[in-house]
Amino acid sequence: MASLKEKIGYALGDAAAGGITWKIMSIAFPLFFTNVFGLTVADTAALMLIARMFDVVTDPLMGALADRTQSKWGTYRPWLIYGAIPFGLIFALLLYTPDFGPVGKRIWAYGFYLLMMAMYTAVNVPYGSLLGVMTDDDNEKNQFSSFRMVGAYAMGFITLFAFPYVQKIVGGSEQHQYAVIGIVFGSIAAAGTLACGLLTKERLKPVRAEKFSFKPFKDLFKNKPWIYLTLIGICTNFFNGFRYAAAGYMFDYILGKEITMSGLIINYTVFMTFGEVTCMIFGGLSPKFTQWMGSKRKAFIVAALICVAFSVLFFFLPKDPDYIWVLIAIVVLTSVGIGLYSPLLWSMYADVADYATEKNGTSSTGLIFSSGTMAQKFGTAISGSLLVLLLGFAGFSSGSVSPNDAILPAQTETQQVADGGAKTVAVTYSDQKEGKKSTLVITGQEANNFMQWSTIDASEAQMVNDTIVVQENGMKVLRNRIAALSGEAQLTSIERDKSGNETVITIEKMDSVRNMIWMLFSIFPAIFALLIVFLTKLYSIKK
Repeated sequence: MASLKEKIGYALGDAAAGGITWKIMSIAFPLFFTNVFGLTVADTAALMLIARMFDVVTDPLMGALADRTQSKWGTYRPWLIYGAIPFGLIFALLLYTPDFGPVGKRIWAYGFYLLMMAMYTAVNVPYGSLLGVMTDDDNEKNQFSSFRMVGAYAMGFITLFAFPYVQKIVGGSEQHQYAVIGIVFGSIAAAGTLACGLLTKERLKPVRAEKFSFKPFKDLFKNKPWIYLTLIGICTNFFNGFRYAAAGYMFDYILGKEITMSGLIINYTVFMTFGEVTCMIFGGLSPKFTQWMGSKRKAFIVAALICVAFSVLFFFLPKDPDYIWVLIAIVVLTSVGIGLYSPLLWSMYADVADYATEKNGTSSTGLIFSSGTMAQKFGTAISGSLLVLLLGFAGFSSGSVSPNDAILPAQTETQQVADGGAKTVAVTYSDQKEGKKSTLVITGQEANNFMQWSTIDASEAQMVNDTIVVQENGMKVLRNRIAALSGEAQLTSIERDKSGNETVITIEKMDSVRNMIWMLFSIFPAIFALLIVFLTKLYSIKK
């Protein structure tokens, strides 16, 4: 019988991987790479696609390697113990924006993103495989899985809720904020991973294949429960991946960058935090729910149907910050389903591993759990890649340029038309502390409304040579005004760092981009939740 201390120790592993590193990578990375780091939409999409091809090779190899590891720490725990510090360090470096030109930034992003995926594999595949050797009791496996999910969602709540407050405390440019966040959360992730390796125990000895062989790989594709469960895992991560990746864009371009209500800052990370709390609560209730439903399979189907219903409902809600609490309520109800099925997925992988051992005579626990990690990375990253490609199709583009490149020379001056209105207006603001200057160029009928700026006073913005110069305390109003731009407006945002490197973001049609963002948060996830229901009905292990 495992102790409470050991269950908490096991939970710390996914608190570090799922609750910190993967949570930040899921919710912040598409937005970080396009809007902060300065990669183009195409580069961001290609980066995530290349990483997935990399994972197709590394994840199964890591599973096979972990299964054959022998040390004083056991089979899987040494990977956690010795991998903890590199895991946190590479995560911190990935969130740092170097003072390089476009080519240098591209090399940095690709290099450290692939390294991060390799380290995530080296830590998380053995971590998942631990469940197969800590106990052979099915109820205890469910308890360990439940502790794992509660740990992941509890830390996910802390991470996402703290995110905007850490940004406020750190101050300066968004690049500086993300760099400090990488150091802080990377350190916590390293500590949690190390603690997991030290506090857990391996009670069961895997039935080892003495020599490396490709037979376990071949056996996998004859294992129908594994095939269906892997597809289910991919769909669950597509479901989550679209929602988390779209949330940041939804706040930037629909709801305003942040909403403050009674002192509570609601930005895209806090918005998703309400779902994290719900997942944590219902993750803890998942074992009881499963007993009530009679099987993991039935419980999974009902939970997925909850996700379908409320994801579709979200699509029909108003795209208006005044309805923020209604939007949050639907996110909470959707998360009830996520919380109920998340612990079941990993417990079902343990069932598939037991099934494979009985059928083939040797253990392939690490290999089978590696497919769970691959499904997690595949679903989340491909959804992120598709998201930026679809935004690009809708009219969104981004990129960085060096100081010597010219930027929109014809659009940075206010142009007058016959009726006296402004066809194009430039809105500039400066960060004296970081030496960063930004310009928003708005084209179309909406530019006329900007010239009649009546929503802010002289302390927040003023006209200087036909240009609206926004002070620091006017930025919230500016962001809300951008979120209210009509479909006729074209928006270009240019941010310059200390070295003169510029990040350029252009939205050609606001309504087209907004509708795509809204669908990426609701309809696209609903489609994958329906696929989960269909695939779970085909899953044959009826525990």
